[in-house]
Amino acid sequence: MIDAYTLEQCRKDEEVLQLKIKNLEHAIQQSEAMIAESNMDGDALTFLRRKVAESMQDLEVLYLLKSD
Repeated sequence: MIDAYTLEQCRKDEEVLQLKIKNLEHAIQQSEAMIAESNMDGDALTFLRRKVAESMQDLEVLYLLKSD
């Protein structure tokens, strides 16, 4: 989840918002690649999938900020 300070900075500065979006998109892509190629145990995969889902929710919030 995005902390309040980061969210406020994204509201104030378009460059910060763009950077945060770009970083989250990259992290999601890399995590999904790790999941697809992985031989991890079930618990580790579950943890990674949960983190991807949380990052996607954060990304959606940032997209909403961007569209305002």
